[in-house]
Amino acid sequence: MLHWIRLMRVKHWVKNAFIFLPLFFAGRITELDLLLNAFIIFIAFSLAASSIYILNDWKDIAQDRLHPTKKNRPLASGTINTKPAIIFAMLLLILSFSISIFVLKDFWATIILSIYVLQNTLYTFKLKNISIVDITLIAIGFVLRVFIGGVVTGIDPSQWIILMTFLLALFLALAKRRDGLMLGGRSLENYRQSLYGYSIQFIDSTLSITAAVVILAYLMYSLSPEITQRLGNYVYLTTFFVILGILQYLKLTQVMNQGGSPVKMLFSNLFLQLIVLGWVCSYIFLIYIAK
Repeated sequence: MLHWIRLMRVKHWVKNAFIFLPLFFAGRITELDLLLNAFIIFIAFSLAASSIYILNDWKDIAQDRLHPTKKNRPLASGTINTKPAIIFAMLLLILSFSISIFVLKDFWATIILSIYVLQNTLYTFKLKNISIVDITLIAIGFVLRVFIGGVVTGIDPSQWIILMTFLLALFLALAKRRDGLMLGGRSLENYRQSLYGYSIQFIDSTLSITAAVVILAYLMYSLSPEITQRLGNYVYLTTFFVILGILQYLKLTQVMNQGGSPVKMLFSNLFLQLIVLGWVCSYIFLIYIAK
């Protein structure tokens, strides 16, 4: 059973927490009917994502066996055979769309879910081998999470949430590509063709630029009239959490060479956990208590 859970990469479901952002920042996460809708689509989206993970592992099984850590994945290590894994992925996908269509009965949520599945299928078989396109699609995947969360709750995500989600996801994707190069991606035969479009120097400079843009965009958000009028004049103080989080992530990526898995870093790095917790708690206070 544990091998099947690992195959689904359940830990990576934490990425789908972006679905709750529109509801959270609108100050309506205490409305149980909306929270239930967000939770249901969270489950549906997570099941769809797991099916894509399995498809990706099947597609990359030969290359993953050359990787120092991915070789331990259930398909690459041989603990689960490919045929039952593919059948399992299809069942997860069917269950995902069944929840969206028959439980939520939300047409637009189903459309967004379909776009996500189609995009990531194309990513798995072709587009992940095209540099720049690969990281852009990863970032768009996170934006789709925000959009689907807004659709099922009837809340339009703000331009700031969309922009910050895209920039942060782009930053994390760049860090992941850097890790691939540091592991010797260029010397691993046909491991990841997109790595040939990157270099350590390019990624380090792009990481620095993206980090600066993330911080600047967040500062503009925190000082924007629409935010100060709704949440007060102290939102800018949360920028300290963003700056510390970016600096810590850059340290882990460029100094410790640990940028390969954002999820793993989040679950293993206490300082990063405290930063995220502090940031979340500050918004709970600003949105739900101070008001």
